[in-house]
Amino acid sequence: MASPDLFPNVAFSDVSASAAPAAEGATAAFGVSAATGGPRLSLVKAGKPEVEPTVEIDLSDAQIFKLGASEWLCVYGESEAKAGVEEKLFSRAIKVVLRTEAESKAFSLAFQRWKQQVISGKAGEPLENGSIIASRSKFDTKIEASSAKMYFHYYGQLLHQQNMLQDFVRTGTYYAAVMENRSDFEGRVVVDVGAGSGILSLFAAQAGARHVYAVEASEMAEHAQRLISGNPSLGQRITVIKGKVEEVELPEKADILISEPMGTLLVNERMLESYVIARDRFLAPDGKMFPTTGRIHMAPFSDEYLYVEMANKALFWQQHNFFGVDLTPLHGSAFQGYFSQPVVDAFDPRLLISPPTYHTLDFTSMKEEELYEIDIPLSFVASVGTRVHGLACWFDVLFNGSTVQRWLTTAPGSPTTHWYQLRCVLSQPLYVMAGQEITGRLHLVAHSAQSYTIYLTMSAKMWGVGVEQGGILQTSTGKLELKEPYYRLSQPQSYMPQDQQQQQQLPSLQPQGSEQQMQEGLSPGITIDQVDQECGLH
Repeated sequence: MASPDLFPNVAFSDVSASAAPAAEGATAAFGVSAATGGPRLSLVKAGKPEVEPTVEIDLSDAQIFKLGASEWLCVYGESEAKAGVEEKLFSRAIKVVLRTEAESKAFSLAFQRWKQQVISGKAGEPLENGSIIASRSKFDTKIEASSAKMYFHYYGQLLHQQNMLQDFVRTGTYYAAVMENRSDFEGRVVVDVGAGSGILSLFAAQAGARHVYAVEASEMAEHAQRLISGNPSLGQRITVIKGKVEEVELPEKADILISEPMGTLLVNERMLESYVIARDRFLAPDGKMFPTTGRIHMAPFSDEYLYVEMANKALFWQQHNFFGVDLTPLHGSAFQGYFSQPVVDAFDPRLLISPPTYHTLDFTSMKEEELYEIDIPLSFVASVGTRVHGLACWFDVLFNGSTVQRWLTTAPGSPTTHWYQLRCVLSQPLYVMAGQEITGRLHLVAHSAQSYTIYLTMSAKMWGVGVEQGGILQTSTGKLELKEPYYRLSQPQSYMPQDQQQQQQLPSLQPQGSEQQMQEGLSPGITIDQVDQECGLH
């Protein structure tokens, strides 16, 4: 059980009782109610023992509002019942005045810390019939509870934090962006959104921040507190707050937000929305955001090896005699299922068949709702004649500092990051000639499992003689689930020229001479044309 937080020599007054004088020299104490076992705030007049509070506030439905540097308004619900009369519910407001601005900040943080116990509850504790729980935050209304539980469990483990910290492109770029822009941090208030291990908070403190609020909703908050306490020269200017940015309250506005909210394809995990909400809730006017903007880059690609690899997976379902069972009725569904997985790997940029285009997200001005659905028109011109197997995507973010502008990129050909790149592979490739226009649409729709459904359409427009008549020559579509990617390789494969890709005989993913190959009558190697025939592409 947490020990009480005491604030002596405060003044408080009941705002609803205008004639009542303020109680001077009182004590404010956060603790556990003996009656309910829940968190409470007791306000005790001078000379009274703490067990006899003048005002006792149940934190389950209480809120505080800042009135001044050291003044707070605490609003909560009370009930009044008389014999034979229906219970009457009403709100009550208590003004609390602390001695100093530092105590005022500590009071605010203590309020949030104790109230968080109401939000999280006790493990395994059932709610009684008729009990009232606090209204759900914006995060809870958008995100499935099961998804959020898995998400916070994942990021609450040190091994996953280590994976991100060891991405030296990521960590080194953040460090450089902060240290090269010390003027943005020196003497400033910083909020670290989704602080994780607290590394960015420590960077901000190294750069001279006056105070850093490290907000982290997962169990990693305890690890962050230990790491920060273990670096006392920096940690004395850092406060760890466990909770969601949608729910916590801070005692002051921030001059700068810092965060690492990027997921696969920039938007996966939907943390960018929390970053924008934190901007609206905590950032002072003209404050800065690190990162400032993000860009999703896209280009069509040709990769026969990848296409055959994915198509080969479904060949298992073409067996007519699998222990006496014909599996072929499920082949079509299995084939489409494999192509519904975006491929996450690092690839050679020479597989791109057109210069990339990009879509910009300005974190400083965009609305949270703009991330619910992202619609990107596509337009490219093929640089070679080949088969187009889909759309390759990656992202970069800009740290727009006052001194140095620094980019963090996940582009193919750049040093590999833990995000790699992402490719949406079409089950029906397009055939294009050099100079032919490729158009389409990348449509991302957010869902409650903290990710997006990807709707991809790509078309090859008529080229050559008769082009003035316009029209679409070929169209291919795909529906992919960003939350369920195919993690393929950690390093780029060797590049193969387009003409050699067409002629290359590629190995099946099955072991040579396997039982499956014998049952299906397949050779250990299968050509691209054979896959096309199997998949009905010819």
